[in-house]
Amino acid sequence: MLNRTLFLLFAGVLFQQALLSAAFAAPLPPATDGTFSVVVIPDTQRYRSNATQAAADGTEEVTNAVFAAHVQWITENLDTQRIAFVSHVGDIVDKNIDAQWAVAQRHMNALHGKVPYGIVVGNHDMTGAGDSSLFQKYFPEKQFVDFPWYGGAFAGDETRPGHSGNNANSYQLIAAEGMDLILLHLECNAPDNVVAWANALLTAHANRKAIISTHMDLGPLDKPKESKGYIEDPKGRMRWKKCHGERGNTPEQLWEKLYSKHANLLMVCSGDQSRTSALYLPRKGDHGNVVHGLLSDYTSSGPLRIYRFTPANDTIEVITYDTTKGELVDESSYVKGRENHQFVIEVALP
Repeated sequence: MLNRTLFLLFAGVLFQQALLSAAFAAPLPPATDGTFSVVVIPDTQRYRSNATQAAADGTEEVTNAVFAAHVQWITENLDTQRIAFVSHVGDIVDKNIDAQWAVAQRHMNALHGKVPYGIVVGNHDMTGAGDSSLFQKYFPEKQFVDFPWYGGAFAGDETRPGHSGNNANSYQLIAAEGMDLILLHLECNAPDNVVAWANALLTAHANRKAIISTHMDLGPLDKPKESKGYIEDPKGRMRWKKCHGERGNTPEQLWEKLYSKHANLLMVCSGDQSRTSALYLPRKGDHGNVVHGLLSDYTSSGPLRIYRFTPANDTIEVITYDTTKGELVDESSYVKGRENHQFVIEVALP
């Protein structure tokens, strides 16, 4: 009798797991009326030469199959997923070289004129001192100024050519399902002059809900001293930085100087930490509003992030979807559990 009971219990567990696996393998259902989606493309560093080795400075053809899959899925699902905006959270390239930037430009151009979008400059997309000249060459401000949704860019600093200007920090204005939004794209470890610009923008557009995309925000609190620390060390809003030297701000400093100060700030989206993969950190700002920190960086593999807004229900559904497999990410795929991949945020939206 005991063996039969154990068998039935075991069979029930297997059946539940089969149902769960089938649910995650199913195609993403269409977005319903009254909703809209903001798609976040994580780090796209997986470049290849001849599809067999990491892209170098040689003459081999450089490709990025995951990047291609992301933009193809987005363009094919603009209507069914009600996609209102696309944000790339940086590390667009792996090596800051023309060969990779040309591929990145070609893929992002697939979105050009089809959907509003913004791009973050990651630490791989600039020099350690903050020079983002190659990003500015391939994604300059002039490429976007004719779009009505493009708000503008930080002017840069004449004393530091190639630093921070010409679309390296930009903002966009959109409206969807009765919501007015401002979306800021801030370079990795943005220095104080960029922070002052962003503060002024959020104040001037206080009537709009705000979303900030930046590269480095959540991950190990302090810089790990060994490789396993990137996985095992305590995590939250990081207290270390990678770019702009002494001028650069850590994510925690950006919280203190910018994120915490605006009642209209809804979300901060980031990448950078592939060995964390996904992290969610809600935190109250100075005005009592909750700012939702959301990290997604899936080792430059197939998943991207979809934020499904339902203003009538005051919810944002967080969806992690693999465009190379055509399925939702399950709880066993990455370091963190499913609570960081598929979940719902409750927040006052209109």
